[in-house]
Parts: sequence; C-alpha cells; structure tokens
Amino acid sequence: MAQELTMTHTLEVDMAEDLAQTATRTVNVLVCSDDSATRQEVLTAVGHKAGPSLPDITWQEAATPDMARAYVEQGNFDLLILDGESPKLGGMGLGKMIHDEIDPDIPFIVILGRPQDEWLARWSGAAAAVSFPIDPRELAGTVDSVLTRKLS
Repeated sequence: MAQELTMTHTLEVDMAEDLAQTATRTVNVLVCSDDSATRQEVLTAVGHKAGPSLPDITWQEAATPDMARAYVEQGNFDLLILDGESPKLGGMGLGKMIHDEIDPDIPFIVILGRPQDEWLARWSGAAAAVSFPIDPRELAGTVDSVLTRKLS
C-alpha cells in the first residue's frame, strides 16, 4: 500500500512539473505570406494557443521568403506556416529549402490554393497541408496536431 501511494505521489509530482513547464514555455511559430490578410487570417484562426495541452504561441510574421529565411537562421522556431500561393518560391519551395539547408527539425504546414496539390506538399516535406479558404478549426487542429507531435 505504501509503495502504491509513493508511486501515485511520484506520478502526480511528475504531471505537475510537466504542466508547470508547459505553462511557462512558449512555442515560436513563423507565418510567411506575401499577403498581410493571409498572415492575419492565420493568426486569428489559431490564436495564442493551438490546443489546451500546448504552451502559448509567440508569433513572427514574414512577408518574403528572404525575410523568413533570415528569421529562421536567427531564431528558434517550433513550426512554420507557409503560404503555398506566394509568388516566386512559394511555401513548398521555402519549406523544402529551410528543411534541406537550415534545420530539418522544424516542421512546416503549407496552405494550398488547390487541395489536389497535397501530394506536392508531402513531397516537399511538409508535416501537413490545409487549403484556402482557411477553415479556422482545420488550421487550429492541424497546428495542434503538428506541435503536439513535435513537443512529445
């Protein structure tokens, strides 16, 4: 009986420590799109917290692939959300470039103009893809899922 109580107490202490760490930690998320309305739509859809068991989000916005690349080289990001419809490089190209040249451990989500391009997003290494128009529940759920996998 005493051993059971000790194990239960240890488990409760471990869970409390995990919750305290989650409460004090933030996750850094970069959203990149040449369209400020798209960036704002992503921030509004996901908000300050992607899921109940996840830490608060600190957002960074980038309007160009060069700006996003510079932020990634300087920062410590847990997730990238990239606009697949941005001109020139696009979200898939940017995500693949960051994965191949800077940090292969940063997952990225691509926002696609056409759902049938999901295979191309997977080929680029995207952790997930969502389609325009942005469905707030789908995007928040996708962010929750990707961050939960990354942080566990």
